[in-house]
Amino acid sequence: CLWCASSGRCVEYPIRRVLPPANFCELHSARWGVCWVNFEALIIAMSVVGGTILIMVGVCCCCCCKKKSKKQVSEGPDKDDERAAREREKRRVQQEERRAEMKSRHDEIRRKYGTV
Repeated sequence: CLWCASSGRCVEYPIRRVLPPANFCELHSARWGVCWVNFEALIIAMSVVGGTILIMVGVCCCCCCKKKSKKQVSEGPDKDDERAAREREKRRVQQEERRAEMKSRHDEIRRKYGTV
């Protein structure tokens, strides 16, 4: 039912059209279903609610995607961590080589002076 407040008549809603045509009733005086639901206000309210829902869904999708990408990044070591680990290993190997070299020098000195 489409109630026209300006003419005071109730007509069957034209199903083929989303908005009622102007020859039936002006949009600002059209009421939908019951007399107190203004058609113009209903369209605005539904647009606001629909837009809000779309924005909320978009924000939720963005948040989920960011969490997922952060999780994937944190699962595997990044390049800086790998480089730091390689440098630590390289320093450790060099330190072991220096220790072995110093030990062999000290052993030679001990043998030379007979303190072994």
